[in-house]
Amino acid sequence: MNAQDLVAVAQEHGSPVYVYDAQRIISQYERLESAFAKAKNLRIHYAVKALSNISILKLFKQLGAGLDTVSVQEVKLGLAAGVDPKKIIYTPNGVSLEEIEQVAALGVQINIDNLSILEQFGSKHPDVPVCVRINPHVMAGGNANISVGHIDSKFGISIHQIPHLLRIVKNTGMRVNGIHMHTGSDILDIGVFLYASEILFETAAKFDDLEFIDFGSGFKVPYKEGDVSTDIEELGEQLTERFNTFCKEYGKDLTIAFEPGKFLVSESGYFLTKVNVVKQTTSTVFAGVDSGFNHLIRPMLYGSYHKIENVSNPDGRKRYYSVVGYICETDTFGNNRQIAEVTEGDILAFSNAGAYCFSMASNYNSRYRPAEILWYNGESHVIRKRETMDDILRNQVEVSLSIEQEV
Repeated sequence: MNAQDLVAVAQEHGSPVYVYDAQRIISQYERLESAFAKAKNLRIHYAVKALSNISILKLFKQLGAGLDTVSVQEVKLGLAAGVDPKKIIYTPNGVSLEEIEQVAALGVQINIDNLSILEQFGSKHPDVPVCVRINPHVMAGGNANISVGHIDSKFGISIHQIPHLLRIVKNTGMRVNGIHMHTGSDILDIGVFLYASEILFETAAKFDDLEFIDFGSGFKVPYKEGDVSTDIEELGEQLTERFNTFCKEYGKDLTIAFEPGKFLVSESGYFLTKVNVVKQTTSTVFAGVDSGFNHLIRPMLYGSYHKIENVSNPDGRKRYYSVVGYICETDTFGNNRQIAEVTEGDILAFSNAGAYCFSMASNYNSRYRPAEILWYNGESHVIRKRETMDDILRNQVEVSLSIEQEV
C-alpha cells in the first residue's frame, strides 16, 4: 500500500482505523513455507492472539495454515472460521483443568506447560494425546515482557523436571505426541534459537510416540530503516537440516511445526490517525492525534517503536514532533520524531500495526474501538465496524437504587 491508498482508506472509513494489506500477509506466509521447504512435513500454526479478526483467520485457512490458540475463546473463533480442529493447537498458561477439558472435547491438540495439570489431565484422560511445553532456560526476545523461555519464566516445564515429567507419563499411561518450546519474541541471534532447539531434540528423544516437534516462533521483523530481523532463510536451512537428521535417528518422519504471529501480520498493518492539534510548547512540538494507548498500547507498554509517517504530506519538509494521544494520562506514541511537516487534519500512519495492536485495544476513557479494514486487490473491505455508544453500553446493567440521606 502507498500513501495515497492509506489516505483514501482514512477518507472513506474515518479515523482512527486499522488497515491490513492481505498481499503482505500472503507473501510472508509463502516466505516461511519456502524457508522450510526441505522439511518433509511442515505445519504452520498462525498465532491467533496477534490479530484475531475472523476474516484474517479465514485468510490463513485458505493458505493452508493451522492455528495456535491460548484460550477456549480463540479455539471457538478458529472453529467458527472453519479451521479443522486437528489443525488447531491450544497452548494456555495458568488456566483451569476445566478449560483444558472443554477444549479437549472440541478435538483440538492440547499443549500442557505444567506438571500439576499434566498429572491431573493424564489421570482423567489417558487416551487423549497431549503435547508438552518445555522451558529450555534460554533467554531470547527483545524485551523482558516477551522473553518467555528463561529460568524465571512462568511458561513451560523446566528441562530439569524431565525425570518428573517422564514419571507422570509412565504412571498415568498417557500419550505424549508432541514436544514444544517458545523462547520469546524478536529473536535476533539464530544461534541462540538453534541452541535451544538442541535442548528440545534431546528432550524429544526421550519420548517414543511423537508426531511433531513445535519450535514456537518469535521471528523478528524490521521496525525501521536499517533494522535487523531474523534471517528466516538461514534459520530454515540450518534447522531443517538438523531436524531431518533427528528424524532419521528417531526412526520416523515427524512434523516440524511453528507458531508465528508477528512475523506473518505485523508488516501488513497500518494504524491511521488524524491530527487534532499541533501544539508548540517551550520544549517541543506536539502532534496530538484522535487516538491513544487505548487503541495502540505497545509504545507505552513495551516501549515499542512504530514508524510514523505523514501520508497526507509525504513530501513535506521534515520537522521534529512528539506524537501523542488524547488519553488523560501520559500517552506518547513517539518522542522527537522526524516527520514531514504536520498540520491539523493531516493523516498519520503508524507502521507495523498488524500484530498485537487492535487485539490489545480497549475502551479506556469510554472511547470506541476503531474499525478494521482488509486491503485486497486495490480495494478496501470492512472486516470490523467501528464501535458505537451501543457497544459501550451493551453489557452494562442499570440498577435502581434508593439512597437515603440524612438531613
